[in-house]
Amino acid sequence: MAKWDSSESEYSEPEESNELGAIVSPEICAMDTVDSASKRQATRVFKKSSLNGKITVYLGKRDFVDHITHVDPIDGVVLIDPDYAKDRKVFGHVLAAFKYGREDLDVLGLTFRKDLYLAAEQIYPVVAGAQQRKLTRLQEKLIKKLGSNAYPFYFELPPHCPASVTLQPAPGDTGKPCGVDYELKAFVGETQDDKPQKRNSVRLAIRKIMYAPSKQGEQPSVEVSKEFVMSPNKLHLEASLDKELYHHGENIAVNVHIANNSNRTVKKIKVSVRQFADICLFSTAQYKCTVAEAESEEGCPVGPGFTLSKVFSLKPLLADNKDKWGLALDGQIKDEDTNLASSTLVVDPSQRENLGIIVQYKVKVKLCLGALGGELVAELPFILMHPKPEEEEPAPPTARPSPTQKTDSEIPLDTNLIQLDTEADGDDDIIFEDFARLRLKGETDA
Repeated sequence: MAKWDSSESEYSEPEESNELGAIVSPEICAMDTVDSASKRQATRVFKKSSLNGKITVYLGKRDFVDHITHVDPIDGVVLIDPDYAKDRKVFGHVLAAFKYGREDLDVLGLTFRKDLYLAAEQIYPVVAGAQQRKLTRLQEKLIKKLGSNAYPFYFELPPHCPASVTLQPAPGDTGKPCGVDYELKAFVGETQDDKPQKRNSVRLAIRKIMYAPSKQGEQPSVEVSKEFVMSPNKLHLEASLDKELYHHGENIAVNVHIANNSNRTVKKIKVSVRQFADICLFSTAQYKCTVAEAESEEGCPVGPGFTLSKVFSLKPLLADNKDKWGLALDGQIKDEDTNLASSTLVVDPSQRENLGIIVQYKVKVKLCLGALGGELVAELPFILMHPKPEEEEPAPPTARPSPTQKTDSEIPLDTNLIQLDTEADGDDDIIFEDFARLRLKGETDA
């Protein structure tokens, strides 16, 4: 998955709009104290306030990783103005939705979207008698800095929730792209079923991602043959890949071996990488798109009784497929930020309908035999994903030792967050950055 550097406005649209991310706030609430001798990195925390400024959500990251057995929890705090909330409550929602149509086509209250998962909880006031969850280290530091009006929230997603996938729009399309997206929402209301008002609610777009498995699977290979009338033997094709799992940007080596024992002639070889996107909604529809291809006549024609072995190299990249409408992509539709959608790992086939968009890749090898001979085709499925980032070291050599830092590692560090140190005075190691508002072109705040 494309890694986000929160210090840059990578996802920003024209004028400060940014569907998925943060822009650097003009006001940095706490400075990163870095000296030339020790490059200690500050904790970046993303924040977003309601239009009236009465509630503010603080979140440590925007990418939440699916580890197959569990998903990273969504944790943070909400800073609330108690004088504004009074007797009302503050609720938090996490929604995964599949958007499959343009919003301007919605008629008669029908919307082209399907809600795939919803989690909700009351954040303020704390529910009496409810079991209090232990605060995460990020929540502890934020509550210490923001004060007693900061209230924690914690959501857990089930492992079978869909990954964030968007479909590449056609040229000229405006608005939010179709696909699966996640949204964290906090709002003031009487009950959690109240319709959130723009002035006192906060919406933040987040992503659920999955990294490649640590182990390779079996090497893909296939053998196919074709018989012909009046031919004593068959045309035989063997195709294989050098491995099953590829990372984005890697070359895919396709080994092709032809044994022509027929009376036909192979005139050309075509090899392509195809993306299959299964739209699992009310009924399953499949979209196919070629994302890389090559063809060769070298060594051809392969006449009766001859053999040919050849290796093709393909590299599927979004940069070569920007004009293809409906292509499945990871995350958002920003060429510099995203890439072709990663393969979907289906652990439980019974949960396919809940996955929204299932993405698969196959290498197709086709032998062209001319107008009368037809063709011989073989397909090889493979996995295309991002590698899991290397774990951060708990105590990097360049980190400045803290006066109160424990040397026995009593408190484990959360490697999914930028490293938090354990100084008693934590005011100098948090940088707050603003989420840009979720605003479509032409939309105005009510």
